Amino acid sequence: MQTTVAKVLLTLCGLILLSTAGQAFIVSVDAHNEECFFENVEGGTKFGVTFEVIEGGFLDVDIKITGPDQHVMHESEKESSGKYTFVAPAKGVYTVCFNNERSSMTPKLVMFSIEMGDAPQRAPGAPGEEEVGHTKLEDMIRELSGTLTSVKHEQEYMHVRDKIHRSVNESTNSRVVLWSTFEALVLVLMTVGQVYYLKRFFEVKRVV
Repeated sequence: MQTTVAKVLLTLCGLILLSTAGQAFIVSVDAHNEECFFENVEGGTKFGVTFEVIEGGFLDVDIKITGPDQHVMHESEKESSGKYTFVAPAKGVYTVCFNNERSSMTPKLVMFSIEMGDAPQRAPGAPGEEEVGHTKLEDMIRELSGTLTSVKHEQEYMHVRDKIHRSVNESTNSRVVLWSTFEALVLVLMTVGQVYYLKRFFEVKRVV
């Protein structure tokens, strides 16, 4: 019994460590270029792709996700962000490509993460009552681990969006201040010009 409890605790610690070890990656996709990433996935495994364009041009990029048989699972153009979840229909290498060929000269900075679930496991034969209980507990632990990973990725996603919105707000505020300063300067120049014109208009010209 103690051995079983220790095994479950070790499994829980390992899954939590795996969930906290997941992290997002940042890649620079140059103009007229494409960057692809590969992941070996077991059949029936749930996996997800989350991405966000954080810098460059209009903050958009093309994305394409294909399976081991070159079957296109998802393809879209000019996306600023996205979150896609699939269940792998077959075992093999799955490809995630970010395409920036539409851009003439601006590279794009893309933050992305690939979230992998656990491969489905089926023990041969009919499990006993104790094994069924352990399996249910392990499934609950795996579900908790996946939820923690999803929450972590969602926090990273929201953090990036917050930085982007803050950058846009600061840029807009700077332009408004600059335009207001320009308008004030124009008004001052117009006022000085009108005063000078009216002064010249009402001057009494002496005839010599």
